[in-house]
Parts: sequence; C-alpha cells; structure tokens
Amino acid sequence: MTDKISVALAQLDFIVGDVAGNAAKILQYSARARDDLRADVVVFPELSISGYPPEDLLFHGGLRWRITAALDRIRTGVRDIVVVVGYPEYVDENIFNSCIVLKDGETLANYRKCILPNYRVFDEVRYFTPGKTAAVFSVKGIRIGINICEDVWQSGPASAARAAGAEFILVINGSPYELDSQQKRETVVRQRIEETGIPALYLNMVGGQDELVFDGGSFAMDAAGEVSFRASAFDEGLHVVELKGSATGVEPAKAEVVAMQSTEESVYGALVRGTRDYVNKHGFKGVVLGLSGGIDSALIVAIACDALGAERVRALMMPFRYTSNMSQEDAAKQVATLGVQYDVVPISPMYEATTASLKPIFGNMPNDVTEENIQARCRGLLLMAVSNKTGCMLLTTGNKSEMAVGYATLYGDMAGGFAPIKDCSKTMVYRLAKYRNSLSPAIPKRVIARPPSAELRPDQKDSDSLPAYDVLDPILEAFIEDDLSVDEITRRGFDRVTVTRILEMVKSNEYKRRQSPPGIRISTRAFGRDWRYPITSGYTFPE
Repeated sequence: MTDKISVALAQLDFIVGDVAGNAAKILQYSARARDDLRADVVVFPELSISGYPPEDLLFHGGLRWRITAALDRIRTGVRDIVVVVGYPEYVDENIFNSCIVLKDGETLANYRKCILPNYRVFDEVRYFTPGKTAAVFSVKGIRIGINICEDVWQSGPASAARAAGAEFILVINGSPYELDSQQKRETVVRQRIEETGIPALYLNMVGGQDELVFDGGSFAMDAAGEVSFRASAFDEGLHVVELKGSATGVEPAKAEVVAMQSTEESVYGALVRGTRDYVNKHGFKGVVLGLSGGIDSALIVAIACDALGAERVRALMMPFRYTSNMSQEDAAKQVATLGVQYDVVPISPMYEATTASLKPIFGNMPNDVTEENIQARCRGLLLMAVSNKTGCMLLTTGNKSEMAVGYATLYGDMAGGFAPIKDCSKTMVYRLAKYRNSLSPAIPKRVIARPPSAELRPDQKDSDSLPAYDVLDPILEAFIEDDLSVDEITRRGFDRVTVTRILEMVKSNEYKRRQSPPGIRISTRAFGRDWRYPITSGYTFPE
C-alpha cells in the first residue's frame, strides 16, 4: 500500500442545464488540481455535469446527447489524474443518478445512486431508477467506495461499499442548505463511520438554484468520527485532503477545520449567496426594491448590497400621506450609509387619479382595505416600471410570517422577480438585522426598535391585524414545519381561538402564495416546492 494519496475536493457552483459550461469548468478544475495541487484524484459534486437539480430537463431529448458529448469531452480531455464526476446516466428508458470515475480515458468505476429521496424538496423517484450495487475503485492501492448524497443517510449503501472492499467512503452531494444542515450531515456521516469502521470524505456543492441554496461545508471525518477537515460555507474552492494508508487502515490527514457558523451567520450567508446567484445567473444588471423605512426592506437592501455591491442596487421611497417622517428619515439614512442609488417618488398623484377613476363605481362606500391595496399597487406599478426600464430585477420584501397569513397585497408589494426573505419569519428578520449590524453599520437602529407597520392608514401597526410575532411565529412554525394539529399546538401553551384563527388565515391565503415570486429556502419547509396545500379546500380547523 502506498503511504498516501492526495484528493482534491472541487466544492463548486454548477449551473443547471449549462452542460457545456459545466464540462468546461470540470476540465479547468481538473487541470488545476493536477498541475497546481499535484493531486492524484479530483472529485466533483452530484450531477455536476447537468447541474442539480435538473428536474424535468432530464426528460428533454436534447439534454441526453449533451450529457454524452460532455462526458466524451471530459474522458478525452483529462490526463494524469483520476476524475470523479456526477452525471445523469441514460440507459434505454431508465435514467440513473450516477457517478463515473475516469483515468486517462478509461472508466475505473461507475456507481448508481441507490437511495432516491422523495420528500420535502426532493422528488428523485419521479426521474431516476435506483442503483443496486456498490462500486469501489483503487488509487495507488487505496480502495475507495462511492456513495451519492441520500445513500449516506441510510446504512445500506455504505455497508455495501465496505463489504465490497472499500477502505474509505467518498460521498458526493447536492445537499441544500437549511437550518442546522451542517450539524445534521456530520451526525449522519458519523453514524455510518460507526457502522462500517472506515472514514469518509463528504463533498457538497455551493450556489443558488431557484429556491435552493447549496452551502458547501465539505468535510473529512476519520475512523473515530472526528472532523479532520472542513471547508468554508457558501464559497467555491478546491480543497486538498491527504489520505494516509497504513497497516491499520486509511485515515485523512489533519487539515484546516473551519468553524461551524452560527444560525444567523449561516442564514444570512444563504440569503446573500442565493440572491447573488439568482440575479447573476439570470443576467440582470442589478436589483431595484421599494424602501419603506421598515425592517424587511432595510434588511433586503443590506443583503442586496452584500450580494451584488451597492452600485448594482437601486431603492425607491414612495411616500404617501400615511408615511411617517421617521420612515423617510431612516430610509434616507440607510441609503447614505450603504451608498445605494435612491429615488423618492410620491404616490399621491397616482392614488388620487385611481380613486377618482373608481368614484363612479365606488360611490359613497366607506374606505376599507381596498384603498390600502391601491396604495400598495401604485407602488408595485412604479417599481415594475423601473425594473422594466433599467433591466434590474425587482426584489420583493415580504417575509414568511406575512406570506403565511396573507398580510401582503397581490400585484402590490408581492410584485417582483425574487423574494430573498420569503422563508424568514419576522422574528428571524429581526435576528438577521441585528447580526448584520454586528458586522458593520447597515440598518438604522430605530428601524429595528420601532413597532412594525405597513403605514397604509393612520397610526397603523401590524399588531392591529395580527398577534404579536413572538406568538404568531411559533404557531406558524408548528403548523407549517411540524404539521401539528390545533390540539397539539394548543398544548404548547397557545390560546386555542388564536391558533384556529391563524391556521384559517394560512389556509385561505394559499391562492396568494401560488402567485408569489420564488424565494430562498432556509427552513425545513418553505412555501414553494415542498409546500403543496390545495387552494380549494373544505378542510376546517376545529375550534
């Protein structure tokens, strides 16, 4: 057995559907791993040739031949290093989520993912046929087994690799971020190590893909379950791990172990990475948003600046008679601090023209939520016009608490292309604002301290329509993320009438959420691909 081999982990961002571009990136980083890092093996993430998740693109006939061409290009274009790469493998009418191992044009191994996840954001059973056998390949005498993502979450595939002679498990992943995801991954890999007695390398991709953000955090774990290497979260990188062989087995050499991030740091990092990638991958010049002087839009301005640079961010203050001086002062202070382009466009002329046009229909009916929504829709029209004219994407500023209970206006503040904090509760918004200010001044302290208000009528407060957020948010989490019943939520100490009212609000506003823009998933259940409640429903929540 050789003394050691050097494995380069390519923790990279691949674009779904850009097969030629992804192949070029694989070739580029393979050359870097070989020439600059002198690595023996370079490893790329799950489905890196197609990007992950490719969803129904997998069914498109054009993707199949592009994958074949890309594999041929990699097979013939890389020499003097072992390349491990994830790809969709087409065999007759079947598609496999596979990993191929190449060396100088020859195939050393080909592994097909055995465990296909079919829960929350994952629906791989829709696309893939499961594999059935282990795959092990040797590099300088060290025998390495392969798992793909979900495989390692159950004991079978790792144990099968060990039984096939593996001395080390290599796991390639497309594992999206959610709260505490890094701790969960390391816990489950440690369990596999306890079962098999052999160490593991875990490679995860990075980058935003629609609602999902992949956070990297690749790591190596020795046979005792200790982390000997951990890469940074949300950053691309090519990281080398040395595997040392001896008479007692194979172990990863000690290397840098980047500290795990706090909840606020990791969530904020996900929002920044997801916003940057969504805007850039869609080719937008920058972003525009409405800045109200409130906490939600203030946080999003900070996120946008950190994601794109202040020069690519434009904010509009659109005051009306109910907009307080405090809101206007705080908005102006924030843009001055961050260096954001700023415009003040009053909506009074639009509002008055709209209500005058409707006067023959409305007659003497009293003002109600209709007039409040007209204000929001005037602002939405202005923002979409600026977006169209400048080529900047409109960011919406609604949070998960508001989206859950419908405290948002269709074609008004819900208008836009991307919703960065769509999966952040109001409570989390405040935590993130305080975290961002701990790095450098970005959000005026008064914005964080003042009671939240939509400012659509005199002296309006969110608490006029909703329970306090420290009551609302735990109830929403219990229902949305934990699927608890009214009885179960009430047993957590909440008033039964309040619980029933909130759950009915969630149910009755499903139609709004179906028309909302995509946003970054940070929880275990976001409104989007892993929330599929019916719009039309006779289900009631008993009082």
